[in-house]
Amino acid sequence: MRAFMPNLRSRLADLATAFADSVVDAIRSSSLHELLNETSHSKAHRGEAAGKASSQAVRSPSGRLPRRSADEIAAVLDQIVALVSKHKDGLRAEQIRSELGLQAKELPRVLKEGLTTKKLRCKGQKRATTYFGK
Repeated sequence: MRAFMPNLRSRLADLATAFADSVVDAIRSSSLHELLNETSHSKAHRGEAAGKASSQAVRSPSGRLPRRSADEIAAVLDQIVALVSKHKDGLRAEQIRSELGLQAKELPRVLKEGLTTKKLRCKGQKRATTYFGK
């Protein structure tokens, strides 16, 4: 039985070496255009599957929001400042969200921006935080 193992190992090693050499020869004999076409073709198939998965994630209510520009954030902040300025007692984040029809995920960044630029001021903590206009 022991005599059989080294023979099998050497045959498998020879086969693996021959296979690797033939793959290298095939790649070397191909043009750059063929190689790039093959790699882009395989990426397209992987991207198709990933695209299907990501489009489902976007539709879900817990999906990530698309990236917003500074102008879009400033526009939402201006809406919030205008809304809060109409209420002398201020509004909580939930009230602002429902009044403007925003998602809960959209607010933290905009409210933080309003506080740092001093367009908004706040009183309270956590869910009891009330926002006021300047």
